Amino acid sequence: MSTPGDAVAALRDLEESLWREETRYDRAHMGAVLAPGFLEFGMSGRRYDREAAIEVEMQPIGARLPLEGFTVVFVRPDVALVTYVSEDEADGPRRANRMSLWDRSGGRWQLLFHQGTAVAPR
Repeated sequence: MSTPGDAVAALRDLEESLWREETRYDRAHMGAVLAPGFLEFGMSGRRYDREAAIEVEMQPIGARLPLEGFTVVFVRPDVALVTYVSEDEADGPRRANRMSLWDRSGGRWQLLFHQGTAVAPR
């Protein structure tokens, strides 16, 4: 059985995979990570469903890793709320508060919901 520390490490790896071009634009990877019914409210205010998130056009991300302020709160043993601050260079320097809701079903974590809210650059 995995420990909470194992789960935190797995969730960090999964979140950071969404900020690396080689995994973010890998359709097989994204298909495995995003849960059926996935929903995202991007920092632009745009809404993305699972299909739109998988089909997003490839572009440089330029994310700063590791993710700043990475925190995991277990809502239930198999449901985790992840928060952090992202910094990237996709459309010029930008920062956002991020929140993800993860569910562990069938022995693997999948992303149910994600939201990004823009914050002022440093």
